[in-house]
Amino acid sequence: MAYFRQNPRLTRAAGALLMLSLAPLAARADQLADIQRAGVVRVATFDANPPFGAIDAKTHRIVGYDVDFARAIADALGVKLALVPTNPANRIPLLQSGKADLIIADITITPERAQVIDFSTPYFVTGQQFLVPADSSDKLEDYASARIGAVKGTTGEQALHHRFPNARVLAYDDIPLALSALRNGNVKAITQDSTILAGLLAGAPDKANYKILPELLSEEQIGIGVKKGEGALLNAVNQQLIALEHSGEAQRIYNSWFGPQSPAPQPRSFTITSH
Repeated sequence: MAYFRQNPRLTRAAGALLMLSLAPLAARADQLADIQRAGVVRVATFDANPPFGAIDAKTHRIVGYDVDFARAIADALGVKLALVPTNPANRIPLLQSGKADLIIADITITPERAQVIDFSTPYFVTGQQFLVPADSSDKLEDYASARIGAVKGTTGEQALHHRFPNARVLAYDDIPLALSALRNGNVKAITQDSTILAGLLAGAPDKANYKILPELLSEEQIGIGVKKGEGALLNAVNQQLIALEHSGEAQRIYNSWFGPQSPAPQPRSFTITSH
């Protein structure tokens, strides 16, 4: 110790080394603790993608399925909610740059995305579903060799060929044309993303004549995005998602945006479970 006191240069050098050794620890600071210390969680969410997130015409605030989950998580953390409007291209950059703490913006869990961010357990499941006449069979397999309409170049068209190789797939330029084919009896079913079908049916004047089958042709799981390495925050989010399911709140949120009385009703084909 005396040697260091007698050598100021060595003392300064030792101090510099100590600061460098602590730098990685600072970089690995607990984001959950930071959020609770700040008293606010910043959530990237859509402001033009109903019913997940859109600006309410009356209140001029962002509302939607994702927003309700964001608010529930903020409440569980005991902090205020700050919504950060985003679009598909900006979701991950906002998280990685530190401008958002979480992504709750209809983001599908994919292997590619999982390389750059972590995902919660899925809180929404979507995918390809069938729209059929109301008096048709509810069993997906009953359409295995039927004439089915799909939109050209979509994952739905690909999934249809894969799932039902004996079906006759008729490809249309857009979903309204496919719906016209269904109305005219040219096809027995049409397939598209479940949320798109729900919106399509909601706006159809003859919607009582059709139904969406609950079984998914293919599945897409939607999760909450968390920055890589933030295990405490990820665990807290997962625990709250499971708690929302067990309490019935997740079902209530779903019914608000996709239930029978909502503008875009569709059956809930999933429950929130742990990984």
